[in-house]
Amino acid sequence: MAWDVEGTKRKILDAATQEFAERGPAGTTIERIAKHAKVNKERVYNYFGGKPELFAQVLREQLAIAAQTVSLESAEPSAVSEYAGRLFDYHRQNPVLVRLLLWEALAYPDEVPEEHLRRDSYDAKSAVIEAGQNDGALTGSIPPDVMNFLLLAVAGYWAALPQVARMITDTNATDVDATARQRAGVVEAARRLTATDSPNRNQERS
Repeated sequence: MAWDVEGTKRKILDAATQEFAERGPAGTTIERIAKHAKVNKERVYNYFGGKPELFAQVLREQLAIAAQTVSLESAEPSAVSEYAGRLFDYHRQNPVLVRLLLWEALAYPDEVPEEHLRRDSYDAKSAVIEAGQNDGALTGSIPPDVMNFLLLAVAGYWAALPQVARMITDTNATDVDATARQRAGVVEAARRLTATDSPNRNQERS
């Protein structure tokens, strides 16, 4: 019987994603991941190398899924604010990515694996924002790269620190009405963050 290489890789990646999200790269082992995936640990090493390479692969995949699911293609104010809302939705429904990024920050205080590839993706979104600023659709009072980061923070902090969100808002993740109120706040915060002071733009929104 031929060995299902791609199927085995998928099982390893799924197991590694769960292990890394729960325990971080320092808190888990290749042995745990292999046991979770029900494969020999030598296959993990053969297919992915060591733990740092596997963690990088897991994070790369999760970032790619998020980028494909929640894109920023227009710098129109309504599109940017709704982008923040869709990011909020995504992270609430898929908290794994935020957890992986938090673990990464703890494990790599300086440059992270494949940082140059990640920069390209972030730069592309900053370029969309910059184009909107140049066209007068978005405020130019905040540099585009800073605005890009602030939008990520406004949308993602709820999933990053759910316990703080619960304490401040006295709600939990299963409260549908509270989640809708939080999302509306994210969208409005993004709108105000990016809004231009142009009188013409203000008239358009009124």
